Amino acid sequence: MKSNPAVTIHKNITRPAADIVKQFEVPTGYITDVQGRRGALDCGIKPLFEFPTFVGPAVTVKTVPDDNLAVFAAMGVVRAGDVLVITTGNWTGSAVIGDLVAAMFNNIGLAGVVTDGAARDVAGISQVGLPVCARGLTANSSQKNGPGAIGGEISIGSVIIRSGDLMVGDRDGVAVCPQGKIPEALEGMRALRDRERNIEERIAEGMTMPDWVKAFLTGDRVKYIE
Repeated sequence: MKSNPAVTIHKNITRPAADIVKQFEVPTGYITDVQGRRGALDCGIKPLFEFPTFVGPAVTVKTVPDDNLAVFAAMGVVRAGDVLVITTGNWTGSAVIGDLVAAMFNNIGLAGVVTDGAARDVAGISQVGLPVCARGLTANSSQKNGPGAIGGEISIGSVIIRSGDLMVGDRDGVAVCPQGKIPEALEGMRALRDRERNIEERIAEGMTMPDWVKAFLTGDRVKYIE
């Protein structure tokens, strides 16, 4: 009788071109603002330490609670510049990544790791320098039995992610731009940069309130009581 696989790997991952990825080196707030003010993972998934903004195409990993076999198997799938995105179903009873695993992924050239699970060895991970965002910390380590999957669609932090989607992480958290929305996101970011530059200039000149707020306060949607 044929046994069920310990890890299932989707091999055909389409990644955005490097010059496209480069254009997404922006604050996470830009990514959400051009997507209807949405696209960030929930606030429980946080940076473990301070690091520069990272951006790269997602390679997804799905594990079961208390197991990180698929995380190790992903070492044979990821490429330099990728962001490993690991869903554990919000399991924080044991870590899916520690400093030694982070060091090996760093040697591969990974741009970052994002998980709704836990990490450990934060001092060591910080020394390695690989950006990691996780839901928590624990000294417990995971088993390595499976099952797990790499490259498929996952849900993490209340957001659906597919391999090849662009992940952007900074001190504010992690935001996602689906691969199919990249062209309109780029167009939106160009317009957003112009608007923000204009606002910054006006603030430097002493602006205390946006024009739309002034208009709102004098409009019929506000009731004043003497």
